[in-house]
Amino acid sequence: MKIGIYPGTFDPITHGHTDIITRSLRVFDKVIVAVAPNPSKHPLFNFSERLAMVQLVMKDLDQVDVTPFEGLLVDYVERSGAHAIIRGLRAISDFEHEFQMALINRKLAKTVETVFLMPSEEYSYLSSTIIKEVARHGGNLTEFLHPEVARRLEDRIRSLRL
Repeated sequence: MKIGIYPGTFDPITHGHTDIITRSLRVFDKVIVAVAPNPSKHPLFNFSERLAMVQLVMKDLDQVDVTPFEGLLVDYVERSGAHAIIRGLRAISDFEHEFQMALINRKLAKTVETVFLMPSEEYSYLSSTIIKEVARHGGNLTEFLHPEVARRLEDRIRSLRL
């Protein structure tokens, strides 16, 4: 069984993320979505909220497991028995950072590969950062997020304004 790990902060999980996850199932028998705490990014949602949202969005996909992880990603990959790290590349600007991460991961763990997937064209511009900005300005989120995730984001933005 080929297992891939798709790591991220998922603050919040978008249709772009779910696109990469579902498309990666064409390559892997199982995908582990590894939710990272990553406090350096100053997430809008706390760790348990982000984990719960990813679990909600992925609940109907039996081949997808959602798990928390901390520490070095390559250590987690090796512990989980996975074969590769899955990363999405939206634009050339993503490539430089992702390329550096893939090389350092390979240096740290020679057996860990990184697989890059391009999102579907309809999600190539999508990022959690952009979606949070749309939400801050009252924009419609239905094309970008699962309905429950959109509601939670709108509620969070509203609570920050109070």
